[in-house]
Amino acid sequence: MVHQPVRHHDFQEMLYPIHDETQNVLGVIAIHSTALGPAAGGCRLWHYESEKLLALDAVRLARGMSYKNAMAGLPFGGGKAVLQRPAIPFNRKSLFKALASAVELLEGQYVTAEDVGTTVADMQLLRQHTRYVAGLDTPEGRAGGDPSPWTAMGVFESMRAAVQQSFASNLKGLTVAVQGTGNVGGRLCRMLHEAGAKLLISDVDQSRCAKLAAELGATVVSPDNIVACDADILAPCALGGVLNEESIPSIKAKFICGGANNQLRSEADGNRLREMGIVYAPDYVVNSGGIINVVAEYMEESTEQVRTRVQQIAGRLLTVLAMAEQERLATNVVADRIAEGIIREARRDVA
Repeated sequence: MVHQPVRHHDFQEMLYPIHDETQNVLGVIAIHSTALGPAAGGCRLWHYESEKLLALDAVRLARGMSYKNAMAGLPFGGGKAVLQRPAIPFNRKSLFKALASAVELLEGQYVTAEDVGTTVADMQLLRQHTRYVAGLDTPEGRAGGDPSPWTAMGVFESMRAAVQQSFASNLKGLTVAVQGTGNVGGRLCRMLHEAGAKLLISDVDQSRCAKLAAELGATVVSPDNIVACDADILAPCALGGVLNEESIPSIKAKFICGGANNQLRSEADGNRLREMGIVYAPDYVVNSGGIINVVAEYMEESTEQVRTRVQQIAGRLLTVLAMAEQERLATNVVADRIAEGIIREARRDVA
Protein backbone atom coordinates (compact mmCIF):
# COMPACT_ATOMS: atom_id res chain seq x y z
CA MET A 1 0.00 0.00 0.00
CA VAL A 2 1.45 3.39 -1.03
CA HIS A 3 0.38 6.52 0.84
CA GLN A 4 3.23 8.90 0.06
CA PRO A 5 1.79 12.36 -0.70
CA VAL A 6 2.42 13.97 -4.06
CA ARG A 7 2.07 17.71 -4.54
CA HIS A 8 0.10 18.56 -7.68
CA HIS A 9 0.80 21.80 -9.54
CA ASP A 10 -2.92 22.73 -9.46
CA PHE A 11 -3.16 22.07 -5.73
CA GLN A 12 -2.86 24.26 -2.69
CA GLU A 13 -2.32 21.09 -0.70
CA MET A 14 -1.82 17.40 -1.43
CA LEU A 15 -2.64 14.30 -3.45
CA TYR A 16 -2.40 10.95 -1.62
CA PRO A 17 -2.18 7.86 -3.88
CA ILE A 18 -3.78 4.57 -2.77
CA HIS A 19 -2.29 1.49 -4.42
CA ASP A 20 -2.56 -2.12 -3.31
CA GLU A 21 -1.87 -4.59 -6.12
CA THR A 22 -2.65 -7.60 -3.93
CA GLN A 23 -6.23 -6.37 -3.44
CA ASN A 24 -6.62 -4.78 -6.89
CA VAL A 25 -7.03 -1.32 -5.34
CA LEU A 26 -6.09 1.87 -7.15
CA GLY A 27 -7.19 5.35 -6.16
CA VAL A 28 -6.32 8.69 -4.66
CA ILE A 29 -7.38 11.08 -1.92
CA ALA A 30 -7.16 14.67 -3.06
CA ILE A 31 -7.06 17.49 -0.50
CA HIS A 32 -7.47 20.90 -2.07
CA SER A 33 -7.83 23.15 0.96
CA THR A 34 -8.07 22.96 4.74
CA ALA A 35 -8.22 26.71 5.30
CA LEU A 36 -11.77 26.53 6.63
CA GLY A 37 -11.35 23.19 8.40
CA PRO A 38 -10.79 19.49 7.62
CA ALA A 39 -11.30 18.60 3.97
CA ALA A 40 -14.73 17.06 3.41
CA GLY A 41 -16.01 15.37 0.26
CA GLY A 42 -17.39 12.03 -0.86
CA CYS A 43 -15.78 8.90 -2.27
CA ARG A 44 -16.35 8.21 -5.96
CA LEU A 45 -16.07 4.68 -7.39
CA TRP A 46 -15.85 4.82 -11.17
CA HIS A 47 -14.01 3.31 -14.13
CA TYR A 48 -11.29 5.53 -15.63
CA GLU A 49 -9.30 4.82 -18.77
CA SER A 50 -6.04 5.69 -17.02
CA GLU A 51 -4.56 6.52 -13.63
CA LYS A 52 -3.86 10.04 -14.91
CA LEU A 53 -7.53 10.65 -15.73
CA LEU A 54 -8.51 9.34 -12.30
CA ALA A 55 -6.13 11.77 -10.59
CA LEU A 56 -7.27 14.71 -12.74
CA ASP A 57 -10.89 14.02 -11.84
CA ALA A 58 -9.95 13.90 -8.16
CA VAL A 59 -8.19 17.26 -8.52
CA ARG A 60 -11.23 18.93 -10.08
CA LEU A 61 -13.67 17.35 -7.65
CA ALA A 62 -11.64 18.35 -4.60
CA ARG A 63 -11.42 21.95 -5.82
CA GLY A 64 -15.16 21.94 -6.35
CA MET A 65 -15.67 20.73 -2.79
CA SER A 66 -13.53 23.57 -1.43
CA TYR A 67 -15.73 26.08 -3.23
CA LYS A 68 -18.96 24.23 -2.37
CA ASN A 69 -18.17 24.10 1.35
CA ALA A 70 -17.10 27.73 1.38
CA MET A 71 -20.26 28.90 -0.37
CA ALA A 72 -22.43 26.81 1.96
CA GLY A 73 -20.85 28.44 5.00
CA LEU A 74 -19.47 25.15 6.34
CA PRO A 75 -16.40 24.93 8.62
CA PHE A 76 -14.73 22.45 6.26
CA GLY A 77 -12.29 22.55 3.38
CA GLY A 78 -12.42 20.52 0.19
CA GLY A 79 -11.30 17.00 -0.59
CA LYS A 80 -12.32 13.92 -2.54
CA ALA A 81 -11.53 10.24 -2.65
CA VAL A 82 -11.64 8.58 -6.07
CA LEU A 83 -11.30 4.82 -6.55
CA GLN A 84 -10.88 2.91 -9.79
CA ARG A 85 -13.72 0.44 -10.22
CA PRO A 86 -12.00 -2.82 -11.20
CA ALA A 87 -13.05 -4.30 -14.53
CA ILE A 88 -13.12 -7.79 -13.04
CA PRO A 89 -15.22 -9.02 -10.08
CA PHE A 90 -13.75 -7.54 -6.93
CA ASN A 91 -14.01 -7.76 -3.17
CA ARG A 92 -15.91 -4.66 -2.04
CA LYS A 93 -14.93 -5.14 1.59
CA SER A 94 -11.23 -5.21 0.71
CA LEU A 95 -11.58 -2.15 -1.50
CA PHE A 96 -13.14 -0.01 1.22
CA LYS A 97 -10.88 -1.39 3.91
CA ALA A 98 -7.94 -0.10 1.84
CA LEU A 99 -9.60 3.30 1.53
CA ALA A 100 -10.31 3.37 5.27
CA SER A 101 -6.64 2.71 5.97
CA ALA A 102 -5.65 5.71 3.84
CA VAL A 103 -8.30 7.94 5.42
CA GLU A 104 -7.21 6.93 8.93
CA LEU A 105 -3.57 7.74 8.18
CA LEU A 106 -4.58 11.34 7.44
CA GLU A 107 -5.74 11.66 11.08
CA GLY A 108 -8.81 13.77 10.42
CA GLN A 109 -7.48 15.96 7.64
CA TYR A 110 -10.10 14.37 5.35
CA VAL A 111 -13.68 13.23 6.06
CA THR A 112 -15.36 11.02 3.46
CA ALA A 113 -18.95 10.05 2.57
CA GLU A 114 -20.99 8.73 -0.41
CA ASP A 115 -20.59 9.89 -3.98
CA VAL A 116 -21.15 8.38 -7.41
CA GLY A 117 -20.81 4.60 -7.23
CA THR A 118 -20.82 4.32 -3.42
CA THR A 119 -23.56 3.70 -0.90
CA VAL A 120 -24.53 3.94 2.77
CA ALA A 121 -23.50 0.29 3.09
CA ASP A 122 -20.01 1.16 1.82
CA MET A 123 -19.74 3.92 4.41
CA GLN A 124 -20.75 1.44 7.11
CA LEU A 125 -17.85 -0.75 5.95
CA LEU A 126 -15.47 2.22 6.17
CA ARG A 127 -16.71 3.10 9.65
CA GLN A 128 -15.48 -0.27 10.92
CA HIS A 129 -11.92 0.89 10.24
CA THR A 130 -11.97 4.71 10.54
CA ARG A 131 -13.98 7.32 12.42
CA TYR A 132 -13.52 9.93 9.67
CA VAL A 133 -16.61 9.01 7.67
CA ALA A 134 -20.23 10.19 7.44
CA GLY A 135 -23.27 9.23 5.40
CA LEU A 136 -24.22 6.48 7.87
CA ASP A 137 -27.61 5.37 9.13
CA THR A 138 -28.43 7.48 12.19
CA PRO A 139 -31.23 7.71 14.77
CA GLU A 140 -34.43 9.50 13.74
CA GLY A 141 -34.13 13.26 14.11
CA ARG A 142 -30.35 13.21 13.71
CA ALA A 143 -28.63 14.29 10.51
CA GLY A 144 -27.13 11.49 8.47
CA GLY A 145 -27.85 8.67 6.06
CA ASP A 146 -28.09 8.98 2.28
CA PRO A 147 -27.27 12.62 1.39
CA SER A 148 -28.88 12.51 -2.08
CA PRO A 149 -32.40 13.62 -1.00
CA TRP A 150 -30.89 16.82 0.39
CA THR A 151 -28.90 17.40 -2.79
CA ALA A 152 -32.07 17.02 -4.85
CA MET A 153 -33.98 19.37 -2.56
CA GLY A 154 -31.36 22.10 -2.88
CA VAL A 155 -31.34 21.81 -6.68
CA PHE A 156 -35.14 21.85 -6.87
CA GLU A 157 -35.58 24.86 -4.59
CA SER A 158 -32.84 26.73 -6.47
CA MET A 159 -34.50 25.95 -9.79
CA ARG A 160 -37.89 27.09 -8.55
CA ALA A 161 -36.54 30.33 -7.06
CA ALA A 162 -34.47 31.22 -10.14
CA VAL A 163 -37.38 30.56 -12.51
CA GLN A 164 -39.56 32.82 -10.41
CA GLN A 165 -37.00 35.64 -10.29
CA SER A 166 -35.43 35.46 -13.74
CA PHE A 167 -38.41 34.34 -15.79
CA ALA A 168 -41.36 35.57 -13.67
CA SER A 169 -42.86 32.10 -13.90
CA ASN A 170 -43.23 28.86 -11.99
CA LEU A 171 -42.33 25.31 -12.92
CA LYS A 172 -45.84 24.22 -13.87
CA GLY A 173 -46.01 23.53 -17.58
CA LEU A 174 -42.29 24.08 -18.17
CA THR A 175 -40.30 21.33 -19.87
CA VAL A 176 -37.27 20.13 -17.91
CA ALA A 177 -34.65 17.83 -19.45
CA VAL A 178 -33.01 15.77 -16.70
CA GLN A 179 -29.76 14.03 -17.59
CA GLY A 180 -29.24 11.16 -15.16
CA THR A 181 -31.95 9.46 -13.11
CA GLY A 182 -29.89 8.05 -10.24
CA ASN A 183 -30.31 8.94 -6.58
CA VAL A 184 -30.26 12.70 -7.10
CA GLY A 185 -31.74 12.91 -10.60
CA GLY A 186 -34.55 10.49 -9.80
CA ARG A 187 -35.62 12.42 -6.72
CA LEU A 188 -35.40 15.70 -8.60
CA CYS A 189 -37.68 14.26 -11.30
CA ARG A 190 -40.30 13.35 -8.70
CA MET A 191 -40.20 16.85 -7.22
CA LEU A 192 -40.51 18.42 -10.65
CA HIS A 193 -43.43 16.12 -11.51
CA GLU A 194 -45.24 17.18 -8.34
CA ALA A 195 -44.64 20.82 -9.31
CA GLY A 196 -46.33 20.24 -12.66
CA ALA A 197 -43.28 20.25 -14.92
CA LYS A 198 -43.09 18.20 -18.12
CA LEU A 199 -40.15 15.80 -18.00
CA LEU A 200 -37.67 14.63 -20.62
CA ILE A 201 -35.27 12.14 -19.02
CA SER A 202 -32.22 10.11 -19.99
CA ASP A 203 -29.81 7.70 -18.36
CA VAL A 204 -27.19 5.21 -19.47
CA ASP A 205 -29.13 2.72 -17.32
CA GLN A 206 -32.04 2.25 -19.71
CA SER A 207 -34.13 0.04 -17.41
CA ARG A 208 -33.93 2.52 -14.55
CA CYS A 209 -34.87 5.36 -16.86
CA ALA A 210 -37.81 3.43 -18.36
CA LYS A 211 -39.14 2.55 -14.91
CA LEU A 212 -39.07 6.19 -13.79
CA ALA A 213 -40.67 7.32 -17.05
CA ALA A 214 -43.55 4.89 -16.49
CA GLU A 215 -43.98 6.14 -12.94
CA LEU A 216 -44.03 9.84 -13.83
CA GLY A 217 -45.30 9.87 -17.40
CA ALA A 218 -41.97 11.27 -18.56
CA THR A 219 -40.56 11.05 -22.09
CA VAL A 220 -37.34 9.08 -22.49
CA VAL A 221 -34.61 10.70 -24.58
CA SER A 222 -31.34 9.03 -25.59
CA PRO A 223 -28.28 10.12 -23.57
CA ASP A 224 -26.72 11.47 -26.78
CA ASN A 225 -29.63 13.86 -27.39
CA ILE A 226 -30.74 15.02 -23.94
CA VAL A 227 -28.50 18.11 -23.78
CA ALA A 228 -29.77 19.42 -27.12
CA CYS A 229 -33.46 18.54 -26.75
CA ASP A 230 -36.22 21.15 -26.89
CA ALA A 231 -36.64 22.11 -23.21
CA ASP A 232 -36.98 25.22 -21.06
CA ILE A 233 -34.57 23.95 -18.40
CA LEU A 234 -31.65 21.53 -18.56
CA ALA A 235 -30.74 19.66 -15.37
CA PRO A 236 -27.41 17.79 -15.62
CA CYS A 237 -27.46 15.13 -12.88
CA ALA A 238 -24.91 12.63 -14.20
CA LEU A 239 -21.13 13.04 -14.57
CA GLY A 240 -19.19 16.24 -15.20
CA GLY A 241 -17.99 18.04 -18.31
CA VAL A 242 -21.33 17.92 -20.11
CA LEU A 243 -21.26 21.68 -20.80
CA ASN A 244 -18.41 22.24 -23.23
CA GLU A 245 -17.35 23.79 -26.51
CA GLU A 246 -18.97 20.99 -28.51
CA SER A 247 -22.28 20.70 -26.65
CA ILE A 248 -23.09 24.31 -25.76
CA PRO A 249 -23.99 25.52 -29.29
CA SER A 250 -26.72 22.85 -29.46
CA ILE A 251 -28.40 23.73 -26.14
CA LYS A 252 -31.94 25.10 -26.53
CA ALA A 253 -32.75 25.50 -22.82
CA LYS A 254 -32.47 28.99 -21.38
CA PHE A 255 -31.71 27.90 -17.83
CA ILE A 256 -29.33 25.18 -16.56
CA CYS A 257 -29.58 23.91 -12.99
CA GLY A 258 -28.60 20.38 -11.96
CA GLY A 259 -27.01 18.14 -9.38
CA ALA A 260 -23.88 16.99 -11.22
CA ASN A 261 -20.45 18.21 -10.14
CA ASN A 262 -18.10 20.01 -12.55
CA GLN A 263 -20.73 20.52 -15.25
CA LEU A 264 -18.47 22.99 -17.09
CA ARG A 265 -15.51 21.39 -18.81
CA SER A 266 -13.60 24.67 -18.50
CA GLU A 267 -14.11 28.15 -17.08
CA ALA A 268 -14.51 29.49 -20.62
CA ASP A 269 -17.65 27.41 -21.03
CA GLY A 270 -19.41 29.67 -18.55
CA ASN A 271 -18.76 32.61 -20.85
CA ARG A 272 -20.02 30.61 -23.82
CA LEU A 273 -23.31 30.03 -22.02
CA ARG A 274 -23.60 33.71 -21.13
CA GLU A 275 -22.98 34.76 -24.72
CA MET A 276 -25.85 32.50 -25.79
CA GLY A 277 -28.18 34.06 -23.25
CA ILE A 278 -28.33 30.89 -21.14
CA VAL A 279 -28.52 31.35 -17.37
CA TYR A 280 -26.27 28.83 -15.62
CA ALA A 281 -26.69 27.96 -11.94
CA PRO A 282 -23.14 27.14 -10.75
CA ASP A 283 -23.26 23.48 -9.76
CA TYR A 284 -21.47 23.72 -6.43
CA VAL A 285 -23.80 26.50 -5.31
CA VAL A 286 -27.02 24.54 -5.88
CA ASN A 287 -25.93 20.94 -5.20
CA SER A 288 -24.49 21.52 -1.71
CA GLY A 289 -27.41 19.90 0.14
CA GLY A 290 -25.64 16.55 0.33
CA ILE A 291 -22.45 17.86 1.92
CA ILE A 292 -24.52 20.02 4.28
CA ASN A 293 -26.13 16.81 5.53
CA VAL A 294 -22.79 14.97 5.72
CA VAL A 295 -21.17 17.74 7.74
CA ALA A 296 -24.18 18.00 10.07
CA GLU A 297 -23.99 14.25 10.71
CA TYR A 298 -20.28 14.50 11.46
CA MET A 299 -20.97 17.33 13.91
CA GLU A 300 -23.89 15.39 15.44
CA GLU A 301 -26.50 17.96 14.48
CA SER A 302 -30.22 17.52 13.79
CA THR A 303 -32.24 17.00 10.62
CA GLU A 304 -33.89 20.38 11.20
CA GLN A 305 -30.50 22.11 11.19
CA VAL A 306 -29.82 20.47 7.82
CA ARG A 307 -33.20 21.58 6.49
CA THR A 308 -32.58 25.18 7.57
CA ARG A 309 -29.20 25.29 5.78
CA VAL A 310 -30.51 23.62 2.63
CA GLN A 311 -33.34 26.16 2.44
CA GLN A 312 -30.70 28.91 2.26
CA ILE A 313 -29.17 27.51 -0.95
CA ALA A 314 -31.69 29.16 -3.28
CA GLY A 315 -31.02 32.58 -1.79
CA ARG A 316 -27.28 32.20 -2.40
CA LEU A 317 -27.96 31.30 -6.02
CA LEU A 318 -30.15 34.38 -6.50
CA THR A 319 -27.34 36.54 -5.10
CA VAL A 320 -24.86 35.05 -7.58
CA LEU A 321 -27.26 35.51 -10.50
CA ALA A 322 -27.97 39.13 -9.54
CA MET A 323 -24.26 39.97 -9.21
CA ALA A 324 -23.49 38.31 -12.55
CA GLU A 325 -26.22 40.31 -14.25
CA GLN A 326 -25.13 43.57 -12.67
CA GLU A 327 -21.44 43.07 -13.46
CA ARG A 328 -22.04 41.43 -16.85
CA LEU A 329 -19.99 38.39 -15.92
CA ALA A 330 -20.51 34.67 -16.26
CA THR A 331 -22.17 33.19 -13.19
CA ASN A 332 -19.36 30.69 -12.58
CA VAL A 333 -16.83 33.54 -12.51
CA VAL A 334 -18.86 35.37 -9.87
CA ALA A 335 -19.37 32.24 -7.75
CA ASP A 336 -15.66 31.34 -7.91
CA ARG A 337 -14.72 34.86 -6.86
CA ILE A 338 -17.00 34.70 -3.83
CA ALA A 339 -15.77 31.25 -2.77
CA GLU A 340 -12.11 32.17 -3.25
CA GLY A 341 -12.64 35.29 -1.15
CA ILE A 342 -14.06 33.23 1.71
CA ILE A 343 -11.13 30.81 1.59
CA ARG A 344 -8.58 33.60 1.26
CA GLU A 345 -9.99 35.37 4.32
CA ALA A 346 -9.81 32.14 6.32
CA ARG A 347 -6.14 31.78 5.42
CA ARG A 348 -5.49 35.31 6.65
CA ASP A 349 -7.18 34.51 9.95
CA VAL A 350 -4.99 31.41 10.39
CA ALA A 351 -1.83 33.36 9.51
